[in-house]
Amino acid sequence: MFSKNFREVCNNCHASLEKDYERCVEHLRQNKGLDITQLSEDMEVSVKQITKWIREGRISLLNAPNMSYPCESCGILIRDGHMCDNCKARLQRDVKNATGTLQHNPDEKHTGAYQIGNRLHDRKKTEL
Repeated sequence: MFSKNFREVCNNCHASLEKDYERCVEHLRQNKGLDITQLSEDMEVSVKQITKWIREGRISLLNAPNMSYPCESCGILIRDGHMCDNCKARLQRDVKNATGTLQHNPDEKHTGAYQIGNRLHDRKKTEL
């Protein structure tokens, strides 16, 4: 049994992951030109796990010029953050468009949650 708030895996799995981490770091020190796919294949550790170690700051990209990891949205290789610049821009554009279309217009009838607001607005108009 293990406490999920402390670790995501049991002690045996944690020990195994730590051994994999140490092997990966040592292999990367000896082969600074590796990319994430080569490191994954050489050490038989998933790209997802290596990415997790990079995001946790346990594997530094400073001395690994070819090391990068996949964007969470499209999978293109990046060196910082969670998304590539194109996906960030698309997300910002989508949020901007979504907030622009959600502006309340009292003359329009909406369905769902906006319908309640319209009813309250209409009720206030009739009370005046």
